[in-house]
Amino acid sequence: MGSSEDLGKLLLRLALGVLILLHGVAKVYAGPGFVLHATANAGLPAAIGYLVYIGEVFAPVLLILGIWSRLAALIVACNMLFAIYLVHMGQLWSLNSAGGWSLELQGMFLLTAVAIALIGAGRFSIGNRRWN
Repeated sequence: MGSSEDLGKLLLRLALGVLILLHGVAKVYAGPGFVLHATANAGLPAAIGYLVYIGEVFAPVLLILGIWSRLAALIVACNMLFAIYLVHMGQLWSLNSAGGWSLELQGMFLLTAVAIALIGAGRFSIGNRRWN
């Protein structure tokens, strides 16, 4: 595998990891109220809302470092599916004022996570091949 492919994998991991982590840090500061309310409104146990911290804090850190990147990416992808289901379903088939998909950011996060889960972390990671 060439170093340009590994650099591409690093850039994908860093972009997804940092951007999702920023959402997670904001939720840490704001507290779990919004997420617990959203899960309860969906008929799910409110405690499931605490899993958002795994998907938006722990998993992104693993992605940034390149440790268990495939698993971390799958966790982020699941987190995005839950976010779309719990918060954004009303926007699923709508366009924004600029003509783009209303969920383009969520869609990009979801598909980037799936891509990382499929291709792995690459050479520029802390984890070895067994972990990535």
